[in-house]
Parts: sequence; structure tokens; C-alpha cells
Amino acid sequence: MAELVRTNDPVVVAVIECLLGEADIGYQVTDRNMSVLEGSIGAIRMRILVPDEDEETARQLLTDADLGVWLRPPA
Repeated sequence: MAELVRTNDPVVVAVIECLLGEADIGYQVTDRNMSVLEGSIGAIRMRILVPDEDEETARQLLTDADLGVWLRPPA
């Protein structure tokens, strides 16, 4: 799995989930519950992961949607 985004912003996560879902790209949001439990200090951020074979397509999708600033550098 490739990490695309790491953020505490639930709106950004929701938009990315919608985009990936519409493009039929499988994804997983990790640490969602942990980021809620720890409160608002921002210590634990949610991560959006996609399968390695879909990473390039997903990165292009987010870039085309002007969300490229949220992308993590490729591993």
C-alpha cells in the first residue's frame, strides 16, 4: 500500500474518499479512530493509502483536482 495523504482535516479526507471512490480506486483510511480519540492536539493524523498498482493514477487524480498540495512524496 502506498501512502498518499496524511492529515487531520476531515473535509480533505472526505473529498479524497469521494474522488477515489468515483474513480473505482481502492483505498484505506488508517488512524481515523485514533485521531478522534486523541482530541484536537493533532498528534495522530489520518492516512489515506491506495494499492501500489493504483498509486500513480491516484496521485494524478488528486493533482487534477487541485489537491496535489496534500500529497506525500512518493516512497
